[in-house]
Amino acid sequence: MSAVWQYPPELLFAISGIVYAASLPAATSSLDPIALGEYGPPTALPSSMPPGSWPSPTVRRTLANLCLVNRAWYDAAKPWLWHKIEVRLPLSWLSLVEEISGGDDDQNTEDSTALAIEVYIQAATKLALASTAMAGASPNEDTLKNWKESVLETLGGPDDSVPPELLSPPASRDPSPRRLRAENTSSARWKIMRSIGEAFQNVVYQNEPVILYVPKLHDPCPGRFVQYMDFKHFRTIGMRRSVEENVTSRFVTGERVQALLKQMPNLMAFGATEYMDSALTLNVLNELLLRGSPSRARSRPSRGREVVVGSVSDPEEEDRERRQDYKDLEALDLTGCVSAVFVYALTQFVNTHTLPSLEGDRRDGERAQASQSVASNWEEPLKFPGLRRLCMRGIKSIQPHILTPFVLAFPSLTHLDLSATRVTPELLAALGDSSARLRSLALARCVLLTGESIKNFLIYALAAARIEELTLYGDWTFPSPLSTEDLKEIFSFAPCFTSGELTYLDLSSAPITKELLHDVCRPQPKLRSLGLSYIPDLELGAIAQFVLRKAVNVEVLTLISTSPELDRARVRAGMGSLRGSALQASIALHSQVIGPLCTPPYMSILSTTPIVPQARTRLRVIELSVPALTNLATGAGTWRVIRSKGGRGWYVDTASGWVGGELKRELLRDHPLRKHMEKLANANGNVSNGVGWHARKMEVLHGYGMLGQEDGLYGVVSFAYQG
Repeated sequence: MSAVWQYPPELLFAISGIVYAASLPAATSSLDPIALGEYGPPTALPSSMPPGSWPSPTVRRTLANLCLVNRAWYDAAKPWLWHKIEVRLPLSWLSLVEEISGGDDDQNTEDSTALAIEVYIQAATKLALASTAMAGASPNEDTLKNWKESVLETLGGPDDSVPPELLSPPASRDPSPRRLRAENTSSARWKIMRSIGEAFQNVVYQNEPVILYVPKLHDPCPGRFVQYMDFKHFRTIGMRRSVEENVTSRFVTGERVQALLKQMPNLMAFGATEYMDSALTLNVLNELLLRGSPSRARSRPSRGREVVVGSVSDPEEEDRERRQDYKDLEALDLTGCVSAVFVYALTQFVNTHTLPSLEGDRRDGERAQASQSVASNWEEPLKFPGLRRLCMRGIKSIQPHILTPFVLAFPSLTHLDLSATRVTPELLAALGDSSARLRSLALARCVLLTGESIKNFLIYALAAARIEELTLYGDWTFPSPLSTEDLKEIFSFAPCFTSGELTYLDLSSAPITKELLHDVCRPQPKLRSLGLSYIPDLELGAIAQFVLRKAVNVEVLTLISTSPELDRARVRAGMGSLRGSALQASIALHSQVIGPLCTPPYMSILSTTPIVPQARTRLRVIELSVPALTNLATGAGTWRVIRSKGGRGWYVDTASGWVGGELKRELLRDHPLRKHMEKLANANGNVSNGVGWHARKMEVLHGYGMLGQEDGLYGVVSFAYQG
């Protein structure tokens, strides 16, 4: 017998969990793009080389191999293998639906469930019979038959926990096509299997005085293991499908997503994209948001319906009871979801669940008055305390009267991205009075916000007191609404600025002056990524002095169309006025920023003690405009131009990075990190979607905020799009 069988299953499960955790991003990010390859395990964090985590394909392959060792390893590694699902290809999506929910064929799903129930009852009764024989009883076939009948009677009792047609094997059923299954559409396989196991234990303990071991019901369906699911890699481009096929024969449909979500009671993070937003129907939103505590609250019928107590045939009541055992969703990413189907579904969801009804049912005043005591329990809008991270970036189709109650329905938010949405000053004011305690906030390119509303929220709102990551990014098209007076008050009194806890800050297009940076703004010792783009009158010298005196730990600095010294910058009032030649801009950048901040000072050769000189700051990445990067050509020294897959680009010191938990400069030419950075520079934009610095999109599914690394379609929004 293998020695593995001697280890407890809890130990094997813990080992598999450690293998899975190796693929999670490091708690402290290195800010660099993830390098895929065999570079060994990281020795300290943050770490650029070796990376702070294993590649996801490597971890999945390791867990899959563990499942092939033996039965013990299979049971331990399978939950972690299914812990995270990233939908990539259409055919793999259909296979996933077939594996978890049984596909689109209800008959096959029902038959497989019934067969599993029959096998379990047979095995459990035989084991119980053998146990009674060891305890001194006289087992016989009559005992076996009586126990089976007792279990079936319990399962088919008045509580109707398991549908009767699932208690008989498929071969013994009535083959008539008239047999209806509509009443079982809300049944979740995992819940049925658990009810059978509990019922069998109760029957055994009631019939036998001895304590017997009752095995757990083996359910091959992996849906209960899934806790993370996203579609950021999914797309149908390149499949040579006609426009008609894309409309009438969609791969990701609302029915398939809903069927999948029903079999995932432990789902905690869900990410959608514009390539599948037409599948986000009202039923899908209900399955995502009404799970857990909202369904465990007091029953709340739909508007305009009578309150029916004890109804066993109400589909809404059955769905509510089923969702009570689900875990609350913690993270939801809806970046770019703008389809008419999604907008209509979200409008219906808000009107049904998050807006209070108007004084009962106006269509029947007498009934509303008679049931006033009951209606008062369900007319209050629903709250979703479990959801903590929400990203709605780019959802411009949602009107303010729908967006406001939807966001306010989440009182426990810590991460919120409302960039490029119709967020209003009223929403900010109401959010400030809520119980949310934000750690990361994104309000980039929000055209309806005013400088006064942003100032009041950052200074007086308790929800904004603990912000560590803040982006108020604006550009030439949608400039910042803040004024110089607003910035002065924010720098002086906003808790997030006075505490010195900011790690990410973007004030692009705000009217920042040299006096505000030097005399008003407090030191920011933890700041790692700073955005100061589209500020044409802010000089490079003022920026360099601010970084040197108050933000020495800044590693990434954005200067797109900022400063009169940079070449081909365009003034706000006119277009095309050049502000210096390319040579002068390159000299100004190296002499005023790179030289004073990034170059180690010269040391005397007469010193007897070996001293390794350190640069005055940690600055190593500067984002510039496309014309400025073009004028820099191939760069100077170790500084090279690295372009994203889209319109953004950075001037990067390829010889600097996090190695062994320490930021090192002047790396040797054969160092893996330097070779990787030079490879990205030579690619000239032919890189993956996750290459870039200073993300424009918040990472919410794992909770790493603005400093998190994204890939797939989320990576395009974070690092490729200029706006």
